[in-house]
Amino acid sequence: MKRTLIALTTVASTALLSIFSNAVAAEIELKLSHFLPSSHPTQTQFLEPWAKELEERSGGEVKVTIFPAGSAFGHVAKQYDQVKAGVVDISHGLTGFPRGRLPRTLIMDLPFLTKSSDAASRTLWDLYPTYLAEEYKGLKVLALHAHNPGLIHTRGKQVKSMDDLAGLRVRAPSAATSMMLKQLGATPVGLPPTQVYENLQKGVIDGTIFPYDGVHGFKLAEVLDYHLDAKAYTTSFYFIMNEKKYNALPEKIRTIIDDMSGETLVAKFGPWWNNWDKPGLEDIKKKGSPVVVLDDAQREEWRRALEPTTADYLKSLEEAGVDNAQEIYDAAVKSIAKYEQ
Repeated sequence: MKRTLIALTTVASTALLSIFSNAVAAEIELKLSHFLPSSHPTQTQFLEPWAKELEERSGGEVKVTIFPAGSAFGHVAKQYDQVKAGVVDISHGLTGFPRGRLPRTLIMDLPFLTKSSDAASRTLWDLYPTYLAEEYKGLKVLALHAHNPGLIHTRGKQVKSMDDLAGLRVRAPSAATSMMLKQLGATPVGLPPTQVYENLQKGVIDGTIFPYDGVHGFKLAEVLDYHLDAKAYTTSFYFIMNEKKYNALPEKIRTIIDDMSGETLVAKFGPWWNNWDKPGLEDIKKKGSPVVVLDDAQREEWRRALEPTTADYLKSLEEAGVDNAQEIYDAAVKSIAKYEQ
């Protein structure tokens, strides 16, 4: 009887120790924030799988909690600041919000620079060590990437050429696209993506610039009539971690994060965005709205016509202290050409 009690006590103690060990093993908790809805593929197909893989490869030592738009940490303009301050550990944010914070990285957003998320994302990663790293001091950069180039979408009037934009009020997503629209005779209007549907419906604006995925995400096919697939611009994003938090992690966890990030992760965004764009194009086809696609020769005409915009934008950066803005742009052009051959 005595031996039985000892044996039972030993088994119970072992079980309790195991439970305690597992609880301790999961005590590295990481907060990951972003500014998009939890239903957006950025969360469901990128951030959630990335977090799950980290948890699994760490053997349960790491637990990642995601905070999307609408949460305490989901404001679009606060992603960079809150991860740098350590309020969250990791964030996925939009390079252009707040404007002027990351001017070197934003060079990728200039008009008619690239035709694909893949080339833009790989180019951003090429540029990072030499040209962009100083914008991310105090941060561990896990990835930089961009969405597939955006289209010019309109209501009421079809746009097929540069001249057709004259007099239209068009929502612009960035300073670079605002400058582009002004040069082409349109009036750029700054609006959050969530307010575009209502303002199109009410006639406050005549059009907007979005990639296909935004057309689906914000149900814009319902209030748009025409689409010009000009591959006019792209928007860049960052995926960053608080550097102190990263350095404080066990070496094993840092190695796992490194293996899951950088070039390995950047290479996934092109295929991802091609898939994310499909529902938007399907929405347009279902409605029967015409889509005009510019060929390479036509895109080159637009690019040449917009050279003054590009030159003015780069000059404004140099005047603001980015003294090698032209050099960064030239390096981007060279890198993109490599990936778009």
